[in-house]
Amino acid sequence: MIIKETKLKGCFILQPQVFNDKRGYFVENYNQKTFNNKLGLNINFVQDNESQSSQGVLRGLHYQIGESAQAKLVRVIKGKVLDVAVDVRKNSTTFGEHISIELTEENKTQLFVPRGFAHGFIVLEDETIFSYKCDNFYNKEAEAGIIYNDEDLGIDWKFPKNKLIISDKDLILPTLKNARL
Repeated sequence: MIIKETKLKGCFILQPQVFNDKRGYFVENYNQKTFNNKLGLNINFVQDNESQSSQGVLRGLHYQIGESAQAKLVRVIKGKVLDVAVDVRKNSTTFGEHISIELTEENKTQLFVPRGFAHGFIVLEDETIFSYKCDNFYNKEAEAGIIYNDEDLGIDWKFPKNKLIISDKDLILPTLKNARL
């Protein structure tokens, strides 16, 4: 597995080794010992989530606050997304900065999003299946988020704005300046 830290401290891109032959392929998507050793962490994922979405669906930017904060390991099983992580750690030197990366079923790339980050993605192909592991259980009372088009963040979603499909809940999220942190 090749692991590269992004410009946002604690946020990593993971490229697992894929073994191809005439039968197809094999890939080890997750191994707790390897993951923790290579990243120098002690993460224990406790919940796996999966979503299926159509092209144009934008989910995010979401995070959990306080004791319910979550780290996530995300990947695409089928299709393609542009995945975005935003540093919302108040004392971080990269507070308010973001990264974006294309995750596809072909590249098998994964993104580790640590606690203290908002996360979202735009679906770039129909019937995309997105998977993520969380190191803490979901808590509705700790839900928080940032509006996808916050001008201060300047995220280029690389998709026509008039074709976005966004939940009513996500359309009323606050800007980073007004978010619960």
